[in-house]
Parts: sequence; C-alpha cells; structure tokens
Amino acid sequence: MTRTKTQKMVQIALIGALYTVLTLAVAPISFGAVQFRISEALTLLPLFSPVGIWGLAFGCLVSNLIGFFTGLNPIGLIDAPVGTLATLLAGLVTYYIGRRDFHAEQHKDRLAKMILGALPPVLFNGAIIGLELTLVFGGEPGQNFAALYAFNAGSVAFGELAVCYTLGMALCAVLWRRDLYKRCFGETGCVH
Repeated sequence: MTRTKTQKMVQIALIGALYTVLTLAVAPISFGAVQFRISEALTLLPLFSPVGIWGLAFGCLVSNLIGFFTGLNPIGLIDAPVGTLATLLAGLVTYYIGRRDFHAEQHKDRLAKMILGALPPVLFNGAIIGLELTLVFGGEPGQNFAALYAFNAGSVAFGELAVCYTLGMALCAVLWRRDLYKRCFGETGCVH
C-alpha cells in the first residue's frame, strides 16, 4: 500500500472511532425512537472528503454492534446494517453536495454547502430508521402504521436536525476557518 492509501485508511478508522466514542458517550439517548446522537455532527465530513463517507459508515456499524452487545441498543443487530445503509446513503449525497458549486462568492458557497449538506442525514435517517423502528416495534401495515411511522421518522429526523444544524455546521465552520480541512484531509479535499 502506498502512503496515501494508508493515510486514507487511518482517516477512515479515526472518523469511525470518533463517531463510536461520541455515540457511546451519550448512549442512553443515542438509541431508540427518540435519539440524539452528538456523533451525527460528523455526518457533514463528506463535504470535505470521501473518507468521511466510509468513516461514518464504519463508525455507525461499530456503534450499533457495540450497543447491541452491551445491551444499550436492543435492536443493534438490525440497526447495524440498516443504520449503516442510511448513513452511507446520506454520506454519498452529502459528498455530492460538497463537490457542487452553488455561488461565486466563497463564503456564500460554503454556507450553502453546510445548509444543504446537513439535509441528507436528516432525511435518510428519518425515513429509513423511522421505518426500521416502526417495523421492529410492532407497526403492522394498516391504519396505525402511518401514524406510528410518522412519529418515529419525525422523532429521528428531529434529533438529526438538531445535531446537524448546530454541532455539524459549527464543525464545518471550524474546519473551513483557515482551511483546517486541508490539514485533516489533504490538499485534495473536495471543497474549496
């Protein structure tokens, strides 16, 4: 492996480890229908580099498995593949947003990327994890299914919204300030 591949693997592992530590640090509120994962602030990292996509997916998988084996996440074996899929899809769309040019002025372009980049984690996690929770916790297709799904999707999306649009955007602002993202991800980061 070249040094670049090794560096990328280390970055992926570090992002995954940080995601896992932050998830487990607030474990009682990281799992369930009403969840508030501060680690989801990291879901904006794909704006800067594709390693963010894979680091987040890895961290989500590990967090849910550790949550299951420690009893913190009773549906962790289901949540591991489903949550990882939601995180992966959101990361891919966020990465695409980071590669787009929205405005000629750099500070306005960065603001647009932060606002739009925080949206995929909210939408994908709300929709996918909301469906997972509804199916696992007794939602059967019928009259009450839609209401239960709306509640679960809404509560997950609200937690994502709160974290991504506060902590996530703050993280982006810090990384953009003085181009710190270049030190984290190298000169070839996908944003400018």
